[in-house]
Amino acid sequence: MTSTTLSFTVPSGRRRTAPVRFGRESRRDPLLPQWIRKGLLDDEGQQFLQVRLTASAAANPAARALLDAEAGTALHLHRVLDNTEYAALFPKVIGYELDTAEPFLLYAAPRGEPAVRTHVMSATDQPRFARDLMLALCLLDGQGLVLRGISPATVLWDGTSVQLWGLEGVARGGRPRTRWGRAPYCSPEQRGGEGFVDSRDMVWSAAQVLYQLATGRAGPADRAPADLGEHRVLAETLRGAFAPLAADRPAPDQLLDLLAPGAARRIAITVPVDETRPHRAAFEQALHLKRLAPAAEPHDGPGAAERTNGEVLCPYCLETIQLDLTSLFVTDSRMQYQRLDPSAVGNSLRGQDVMRSAVQKCTADPDFPEHFIPVPYLTNGRPLTVAMVGQSSTGKSHLLTQMIAEITDGGLEPFGLKWQSVNPEQHARFVRERVQPLRNGKVLDHTGALGLDGFARFVESLLITDVHGQVRPVAFFDLGGEDLVRTDAALRFLLGVDAMIFVVDPALALPLPHLDHARERWGLEVNRDGDLAFGTVLDRLPKSGPYLDVAAAMVLGKADLLRFQPPVDRWLDQAPATSLDPALMREESQDVYGLLRRHAGQAWLRPFDAIRRCTLHVASATGGQEEHGRYPAGAGPRRVLEPLLSLLAMHGLVEVPGGAEEFAVGTAPAMEAAPTSPQAWGPGGSDGSAGSAGFVGSVTSVGEEAK
Repeated sequence: MTSTTLSFTVPSGRRRTAPVRFGRESRRDPLLPQWIRKGLLDDEGQQFLQVRLTASAAANPAARALLDAEAGTALHLHRVLDNTEYAALFPKVIGYELDTAEPFLLYAAPRGEPAVRTHVMSATDQPRFARDLMLALCLLDGQGLVLRGISPATVLWDGTSVQLWGLEGVARGGRPRTRWGRAPYCSPEQRGGEGFVDSRDMVWSAAQVLYQLATGRAGPADRAPADLGEHRVLAETLRGAFAPLAADRPAPDQLLDLLAPGAARRIAITVPVDETRPHRAAFEQALHLKRLAPAAEPHDGPGAAERTNGEVLCPYCLETIQLDLTSLFVTDSRMQYQRLDPSAVGNSLRGQDVMRSAVQKCTADPDFPEHFIPVPYLTNGRPLTVAMVGQSSTGKSHLLTQMIAEITDGGLEPFGLKWQSVNPEQHARFVRERVQPLRNGKVLDHTGALGLDGFARFVESLLITDVHGQVRPVAFFDLGGEDLVRTDAALRFLLGVDAMIFVVDPALALPLPHLDHARERWGLEVNRDGDLAFGTVLDRLPKSGPYLDVAAAMVLGKADLLRFQPPVDRWLDQAPATSLDPALMREESQDVYGLLRRHAGQAWLRPFDAIRRCTLHVASATGGQEEHGRYPAGAGPRRVLEPLLSLLAMHGLVEVPGGAEEFAVGTAPAMEAAPTSPQAWGPGGSDGSAGSAGFVGSVTSVGEEAK
């Protein structure tokens, strides 16, 4: 055995370092990337099993996604079932380290032997085996989880009870199916990757395992065994489980009640109750109050009236300017600015191309360093200004970089939007200096964008064309907490802001123990008073009425730190949106609101409480944490575009069911909308009426759903 020292996080969130000894390593499954080896924690003498990825395997994001899926499921089950009689049905996780070059999981030593080593199980053992297997399936189903890949190799039996492994195959019910598993143990629909994940996929797999242990042979891959009737117990309980379609199979709790009457009800009593209900109620009450408040008069964002006659806000000095044909320049071959006389360009097509790359010298603020504005920024209507708000440690620059990168990769196309750079040269520099290094795994420096001093750092601007052909410049700014001391400049800029993204750093906001290691590494402490940048900005925004009228999104950033924490685990592994569903957006907002209200306190929710139109989101710019100045598997963004899509919907650039107003504040429930006095009733009455064989595909394909 080899000896070494291992540092890892235990399920409670504490860090632990211990001397360990490892045995020989072997592949967990020849078609999966994980390796396993037994070991011994020398400080306690505890035997364990390590599941890990080699550095080469971990460089594949799909392989990491599989290990993440396994870790998330193991930790979720530990959180829900620890100290209950059902905990022993699943592997017991004792530690993990995932944001490293060779990520791993540690389990307590497995209990029992894989059922595949049993040719035929005795008639006395079969009922207990079947009961335990269905108990495990019911527990998973109760958490909205479906374990794909159940087979005699993943079900362990110690002579008295079952332990169910293979947690890397878990998927959430209702998600699109992907091809996974081996025939005959995976259902026909799962093998073909058809339809949506269903808990009755597990029923097919369990029935196949039980049939093989009863008969010593595998059943057919697409129908019930022809000799099922010769096995009375199997025929009485499992006949429907072999239906080719999930809709025709019984649910796990139905089969469990056949095997052990009343067991499904006892599970429901034992599993902990939902502790988020009071916070969901508080969220709904907050939306109710926002709906009662009068909506602002229709306008194109704060400060629209002040900027007329083609005036726009300069993204550098933040003064208003307009197109001046006498102040235009172009760059020469040595990248030096040379004056441009538009009248000297005779050809109209060439003139359009020249103006596309031309810039105008801004002289609105003579005390500000020399700066130039791309002409397209001045000639496509009033820009939509989006400001990122948060302390310097929140990861705003990484988030904004990935957000713009997703746009340029076509992320807006499913919503009918097209983009174009305002200035090709400037955009190319942004991609070269920000996007490419981050995507290659480099941690970005905290720097002011484009090298100009000012309260708000201008980062990038794009021309966005909506489904009606309307073009608007969208300009992105970075408001750092350290910049907010410049009161006059702040006030001047905030008068013209159209939309704001408030970025919450979980290490600052959430006193959860598994964030202690990150806080120690970054030299941070929990701040119960909220982000000071939030308060400063909110206090300076123009206000007319009970709420601020700027469109806003709150983002729980660095969400990879919380990827195993409910409810973040539910949202972070969602596939990128291809349409905006207001109901789903409100669900995410409600979940993030509840998490912050429960653990961080109301101070961190001040933007949501102060701004009438505000949604809440989870996002990760990198998908994992850095190690020695780099991201081991590259920086993989997750859900970075959703906050911007929400803001675009509030400003009408993305059309949503019910319109921008309903999207932002929701629809009044029936009781809320009911009239409260006879004067409000309609004329007709008080109600207002008028009278594979084998795992299919590569690691990339089988891990697709977990990404």
